[in-house]
Amino acid sequence: MNTGVRVTSVDWQRSGNGAAHHTQEYPCPELVVRRGQPFRLTLDLSGDLDSEETLIFTVETGPKASEALHTKAVFQTAELEGGDVWTAVKESQTENSMSVSLASPPDAVIGRYQLSARASSRRRHSDRKLGEFVLLFNPWCPEDDVFLASEEERQEYVLNDSGIIFRGVEKHIRAQGWNYGQFEEDILDICLSILDRSPSHQDDPATDVSHRHNPIYVTRIISAMVNSNNDRGVVQGQWQGKYGSGTSPLHWRGSVAILQKWFKSRFKPVKYGQCWVFAGVMCTVLRCLGIATRVVSNFNSAHDTDKNLSVDKYVDSFGRTLEDLTEDSMWNFHVWNESWFARQDLGPSYNGWQVLDATPQEESEGVFQCGPASVTAIREGDIHLAHDGPFVFAEVNADYITWLWNEDESRERVYSDTKKIGRCISTKAVGSDSRVDITGLYKYPEGKGHMLAFIQCPRWPLGYGGLVPSSLGPDPFPDPCRVQVNLSGATILYTRRPVAEILHESHAVKLGPQEEKKIPVAISYSQYKEDLTEDKKILLAAMCFVSKGEKLLVEKDITLEDFITVKVLGPATVGVAVTVEVTVVNPLLEKVEDGVLMVEGSGLLQGQLSIEVPSLQPQEKALVQFNITPSKSGPRQLQVDFVSHHFPDIKGFVIVDVATAK
Repeated sequence: MNTGVRVTSVDWQRSGNGAAHHTQEYPCPELVVRRGQPFRLTLDLSGDLDSEETLIFTVETGPKASEALHTKAVFQTAELEGGDVWTAVKESQTENSMSVSLASPPDAVIGRYQLSARASSRRRHSDRKLGEFVLLFNPWCPEDDVFLASEEERQEYVLNDSGIIFRGVEKHIRAQGWNYGQFEEDILDICLSILDRSPSHQDDPATDVSHRHNPIYVTRIISAMVNSNNDRGVVQGQWQGKYGSGTSPLHWRGSVAILQKWFKSRFKPVKYGQCWVFAGVMCTVLRCLGIATRVVSNFNSAHDTDKNLSVDKYVDSFGRTLEDLTEDSMWNFHVWNESWFARQDLGPSYNGWQVLDATPQEESEGVFQCGPASVTAIREGDIHLAHDGPFVFAEVNADYITWLWNEDESRERVYSDTKKIGRCISTKAVGSDSRVDITGLYKYPEGKGHMLAFIQCPRWPLGYGGLVPSSLGPDPFPDPCRVQVNLSGATILYTRRPVAEILHESHAVKLGPQEEKKIPVAISYSQYKEDLTEDKKILLAAMCFVSKGEKLLVEKDITLEDFITVKVLGPATVGVAVTVEVTVVNPLLEKVEDGVLMVEGSGLLQGQLSIEVPSLQPQEKALVQFNITPSKSGPRQLQVDFVSHHFPDIKGFVIVDVATAK
């Protein structure tokens, strides 16, 4: 027998394996493959193996790898593939080389593995280290818990590196582009290091790694690690409207800059994020690790702090929120994630989409983390099931009640709506930019409500030139009545937290039976320009006191309008420059001289591009052209923001279909 045969080198067959495993976009030097699916290697040998001789392979991941913890496996070349263990099948052999097909079980631990091999005739400790490879979850493998049957959905929810996040208010939903960039330089390394930075890993690394076969475990860890509370995670939240020591949440255009900054600063939390930033980053991390994930926006989203399924807001006689009394809140919108996997812990009826939320709102098991909560369980009301069902259920189902707080500390209910919360739950459509309403996945249809008074905005949504809301009527009483109308207005954050009061006035109105009256109110731009937050939102309230003793509050959320269009002039091809034309309008009634376009897009340009916009007179329009040279084919998202110190960023994007080079 030839006892001297050694493995001298390995050809990882990156291009063939990458195509078969849908991993060819990862730019890292090691092979990246998915679990439960064979990958081929060619080994160069120092001599010819005898017919009885086999190759013995060892794979191991994490510290103190062991077969007992399923973080190490030793297996030899055989003729047949197995199912639930690591296998190696000899495919062909020449004098000095052998082609083998290795496969992991569909529930293997994911992460970075070390591969070594030796001939069976050699001593146990003569293993030759062949190098490292990365193993990911596999939505293409029917036996994997993360299996997703539809190829279109896998392309969208695993491989699409850009997307759309919906923001705004229920009546005026706006799309914002987001660059997930899961295939950008270093992102896979960073995603794996997020798992290694978690407190569970720091406390007991070997056990933590052994749990990484389970998407329930991995996604819950990531939901805690994407926010910086408890664990020096990736993003630090800030909801005060002051971002001086960091980047405003609205200035981020994607996850890549955030993840790279966290990594390069030796894991210092990146300032600052709000809900869509946490959701965008978590979507990047989970798609990168191979779990189908999407971003979901819930309009009129409840934050129920006392778990009574009711958002209780306290106001004064002008409808102004009393912040020291109000602990619950209803956000204009809130953004979270859904990931697709089986719930071995709950049973098959709860498989499918699972809610995960990295925004630090409430602690769960002592940590700011949320989910996975089965969307089916939320719809069916099975909220006792793991994890965090009651909190998510309240976000989409709580009642919204407003109480008038009197000077004698008594309270009266002045508004109540059981249907206001959890509206227009939205996500990006598969394969297009459209918005899909998925409210029906979270709850059964509700009836329609009606209201007595209303606030109308004559030009919805409003521009920056000032606004003129009006109300009130019709009188539902058979006799004439007097109504005292107390109006207030404030600039707000998207959480509806007031920033500054911009309107405070009273009107006495006489209404005849069935009569309707309008109260014109003008708010000039100068009244709110200093206090308008980057959310560009204003909340108007009218508290109505009727002479018959009735009291009624009506509110209107207003989002100020802006304008930008982005067009690509001509077909786009890899390696060929193409012109982009951007149209912007100065939204102000004053001159703007510091306007800049900030441009970004994975596969379309390296890093960010900054282009000066010529000086603009009040409400003047400008056309700006520039060139980009795409480096990757397929649908690519180009984001263009119009930035100035005088107004919040105006955000635009376009999808560019890039053809392969001729």
